[in-house]
Amino acid sequence: MFSFLVDFSERIGKEENKDLTPLIGKCYDKYFVDPSKIWSSAEFYHAICETVEEMNKMLGCTQFRVPKTSTLEVAYHNHHPGREKSLSKEEFQKILQDIILDSGVTGKGIKDIFLFIFGIPIVTTFIKQRAAPNAVPNDIFIPAVTSGSVFLLAKLNKL
Repeated sequence: MFSFLVDFSERIGKEENKDLTPLIGKCYDKYFVDPSKIWSSAEFYHAICETVEEMNKMLGCTQFRVPKTSTLEVAYHNHHPGREKSLSKEEFQKILQDIILDSGVTGKGIKDIFLFIFGIPIVTTFIKQRAAPNAVPNDIFIPAVTSGSVFLLAKLNKL
């Protein structure tokens, strides 16, 4: 039912083995199962943000951006025309699809990789050249620092 989010998470990278379908169903059951509840826009936005937060927790770090209020209102009005009835799972899926595709993902993962693989070796090489330029040859020092950075990324589950 929520396969678009699974496909979307596969495009993100390391999360391709994570299935978001049970999580989204659980969030729907938690917030939207009561058909008699009258939703204000603030309560609805809060429930959607909680769902996005749970998805981010499952993926391991912040991946999905929190939607803009205007985007959420437009998606809600487009996919839930009947105000007198409760939100269905299909409508909830379409609303989430619209807001996630519009909001996009954060680029934190790629920033960390570039920082660790390129930034740390460059900075440590400059520091080494100032402090002790002849202590360790650059042919050994730079690959060792780069390998250490990759090892740290692997230990922090960033790769």
